[in-house]
Amino acid sequence: MNILFVSSGNSSIGLNPIIKNQGTSLERNDLNVQYFLIRGRGVFGYLGNVIALRRLIKKKEFDIVHAHYSMSGFVAALAGCKPLIVSLMGSDVKSDKYFKFLIKVFNRLFWNELIVKSNDMKLSLDIETAHVIPNGVDMKKFRPIDKNYSLKKVGWSKKNINILFAANASRPEKNYKLANDSCAMLKNKNIVLHTLNNIPNDEMPFYFNSSDLVVLSSLWEGSPNVIKEAVSCNTPVVSTDVGDIHEIIGSIEGCYVSDPTVKNFSRAIEIALSNKAQINCRSAAYKYRSGYIAKKIINLYKGLL
Repeated sequence: MNILFVSSGNSSIGLNPIIKNQGTSLERNDLNVQYFLIRGRGVFGYLGNVIALRRLIKKKEFDIVHAHYSMSGFVAALAGCKPLIVSLMGSDVKSDKYFKFLIKVFNRLFWNELIVKSNDMKLSLDIETAHVIPNGVDMKKFRPIDKNYSLKKVGWSKKNINILFAANASRPEKNYKLANDSCAMLKNKNIVLHTLNNIPNDEMPFYFNSSDLVVLSSLWEGSPNVIKEAVSCNTPVVSTDVGDIHEIIGSIEGCYVSDPTVKNFSRAIEIALSNKAQINCRSAAYKYRSGYIAKKIINLYKGLL
């Protein structure tokens, strides 16, 4: 089966590693995956890729075109891609009403199947036919690794209490201020709050294994892979109640879901750090393993064909 992934290529690291990992998991199941990366930002930047994509699908035959994020889905539809599956990743659904209206129009007229990453996204979008298929985790990559070795790899001091803010702090929706203020409220000079910015995906397991705690204070999420990856490494998590967080960590002893107030988020961090026992949360990520998710996607492909 020949699959074309359509996605943005505007990031400094190129293809989104979550999308790349999904493509890899499909290739492990004997599918051939090719990538069309959209270059250019904004509406007109995206639309400038329609002709090039149309030429590609005329030159080479694909069994399925799978676009990731709504803007890529709009481009693929306008290029005449058929059959077309679109995966919405979170930001699409949490946008304004006008954008949601566009999604509904394109889904009805042009998209053959729609994937969302959580039930929360499906309810927010209010499209009954959407399939809930979260992104998978490569559990061979994201696994427990010796902490001292990991600390040396990332350059953190083992004398500190290392807390990882699992996002780029400059993105407003990630709500860095809540995490920073909550850590400051504890008044512990040993706490260091680290942030992520353009860290290669292959290096992320070392950051998780170096962390005493991973925090996610987002205002909204779809199905945050960074949390699945953290628990795959047996790293405890404190998070706001966004996306499918309750499904991922709600039943894990040593992980906590908090409301988005400094007082309560700080208290959750304090409780999590006070637990000196090694938590074993890796099994909670097992249902998100990339091979299992790949089979769900392949079944959707086969059903469409």
